[in-house]
Amino acid sequence: MKIGPFWLRFGGATLSLVAVLIGAASSLTAAELPPYMNVIVAGASPSPGDTARQNVLALNTAMFGLYDDSGRVFRKNILDQHPVILALFSGAGGRFILYRPGMAPVEAPSVPGVYQLLKSIGHSTMVLPVLAGPHIDKPEDQSWRAPMAAFRARLQAALDGLDQTEIQEDWRGTSSEILANDIAFIDECLGKGVINFAAVKEFSERQGPKLKKIIAWAAETQVAHWMSVVAEWKKLIGADWDKTYAASNTIYVARQNNILFSVLAQFFGPEAINSRLMLIETISFTTTPEDMFESLARIIGDRTVGALFFGNSSMMDYELMGGNARDAIVAEAGKRGMTPFLPPLVPFGSHQWPTLITPGPGPGSLAQLP
Repeated sequence: MKIGPFWLRFGGATLSLVAVLIGAASSLTAAELPPYMNVIVAGASPSPGDTARQNVLALNTAMFGLYDDSGRVFRKNILDQHPVILALFSGAGGRFILYRPGMAPVEAPSVPGVYQLLKSIGHSTMVLPVLAGPHIDKPEDQSWRAPMAAFRARLQAALDGLDQTEIQEDWRGTSSEILANDIAFIDECLGKGVINFAAVKEFSERQGPKLKKIIAWAAETQVAHWMSVVAEWKKLIGADWDKTYAASNTIYVARQNNILFSVLAQFFGPEAINSRLMLIETISFTTTPEDMFESLARIIGDRTVGALFFGNSSMMDYELMGGNARDAIVAEAGKRGMTPFLPPLVPFGSHQWPTLITPGPGPGSLAQLP
C-alpha cells in the first residue's frame, strides 16, 4: 500500500469526523461550555456601532506601523545622499557624530576632562541648599546629619586631590575655595545641630560669584572644543556642506541658549535653521542616535507629505491643525467674552531660532545678574 499524506489516506473519514465535531461544538450553549472557557467566551458581543468605530480607529493605529516601516527606508535614503551631524547632549559635554554617504560614522573626541571637573564642583555646591531645604529651621529633625556628613567626606576627598587633576592652575584656586566653603557650611550645620535659613542664604550668596567663574570656564572649554570639531568637519565635507543635515536634542530647561545647537548654527547659518538644522525636544537629557535619526527621518519625510497634499513642504513642521485651532480659539474666546491670547502667526518655513527670541526687560545671562 502506497503511503501518502494523512488527508489523502483518510480523506473521507477525516472530513466526516471534523464535520461532526464542529456540529457538536456549535450545538453547545454557553451554559454547557466548560468553565475554563468563560474567560474567552463570556461577555456581551460588541454592537455593530462599536465594531464600526473600532474599524475606523484601527486605521490610525495601523498608520504608526506604516510610518515606522517607511521611516527605515527614509533613513537609508537620507544617509545615502546627505551627510548628517548629530549633536547629542551628555554629561561629558556632548557627543558629536558625523555620518557620510558610504562611510563609517565618525564620533568626535570628547570635551576636555576639565569641563566635567568644573561642572562637578559647581553641582556639588548647588546641591547643598537642595539637601538642606526640607530641614531648615527644624531643630527636632536630625535626619539630614548622616547624608550631609557622608557628602562632606566626598567633598574633602575631592579637595585633597584637587592639585592632581587637570584643572589649570589659574582656575584651581577658585575651585579650591568653593570646595572649602562647602565643607565649612556642612561643619557649621553639624556643629549647631540645626540648619538655619540665614546660614543657607549666607552660604549661597558667598558661593555665587565663584560659581559664575567656573561656569564661564566650563562653557569656554565646551564651546572651543566643539567649534574646532565642526570647523574641521565642514572642511572634510566640502561641497556637500550645503546639503548636510544636523540635529541636536534638548529638554525644556536646556532649550534656551542651547549650547550644541548654537555652535552648529554658527557654521550652518540663518537660512539652515529649522530647514537643515533642527533642535529636537525630548523628555530626557540624553537620547540615542537611533532615536534622533527616527525623529529626523520623520521630519524630513513629512515634508514630502506636506508638499504632495498642500503644496508646501514646510507646513508639516507645524501642528497641522494649529491654524484652524487658532481660528477656533478666537471664536470660542469671543463667545465667552475673553480676549484671545496667542503668539504671532509666523510663516511656514520660518528660519527664526527655535527658542525664545523676543527681547524684554530683566537679565538674560549670569553676567547680567547683580
